[in-house]
Amino acid sequence: MPKRDSAPLGAPCWVDLFTSDPDTSRAFYGPLFGWKAEEAGEEYGGYINFHKDGLPVAGCFRNDGQSGSPDLWSVYLATDDARATVDAAVAHGGQVVVPATEVGALGTMAVVTDAGQAAIGAWQPGLHKGFAVLAEPGTPSWFELHTRDYDASVQFYRDVFKWDTHVAGDTPEFRYTTLGEGDGTLAGIMDASAFLPEGVPASWSVYFGVDDTDAALAKIVELGGSIVTPAEDTPYGRLATAADPTGAAFKLVAGG
Repeated sequence: MPKRDSAPLGAPCWVDLFTSDPDTSRAFYGPLFGWKAEEAGEEYGGYINFHKDGLPVAGCFRNDGQSGSPDLWSVYLATDDARATVDAAVAHGGQVVVPATEVGALGTMAVVTDAGQAAIGAWQPGLHKGFAVLAEPGTPSWFELHTRDYDASVQFYRDVFKWDTHVAGDTPEFRYTTLGEGDGTLAGIMDASAFLPEGVPASWSVYFGVDDTDAALAKIVELGGSIVTPAEDTPYGRLATAADPTGAAFKLVAGG
């Protein structure tokens, strides 16, 4: 199982769920991915950490409706200076959603929008180093931005999060850039201008690993979730998109 003590700078290091019903979310993701929920404590506003085989893999906190945001999964990238990252984001066409905020001794978090208006989190680790395992069933396995402003977004992640970018596809049908290359790829940016529906904002997605995509989709429906995009075979594995009972979307990947 690929474990790690800390994430490389600029790499995805944490994902969390903004949900209007934390109890339902716990009852859904627990049996789906084999997660155990652990309360972080009242001082952390009711935040919930999910563990897989004793290792942290994701978080969850309540959406009280005041922000106007739908329930969703968010991705955080590792930084060694959250405040400097926020300043760099603003300087390169982004906006501040949540300013750099200390989370006790755990670390410092922030949320910004990138040059294509997709929200992305930043995490400067303290005691909390992020997820300790990835790319295994029941854990975060891939992270992907769909954007209408492909060139500007690629440049943003180079400038703000210091990505070492590599072109994986450069045809009209498939324009794709990765963080890292080969076995060291950690995330991707896709030009979605040709297929992102009108009114749907640019956004990051998290793919969770599963042993069997079709079986996972059946389990999702059984647990009260829904299928957004049926399973299909791709060069990168058998992929699908689903939503949990409150409508937060996520993706599945098996094989590859």
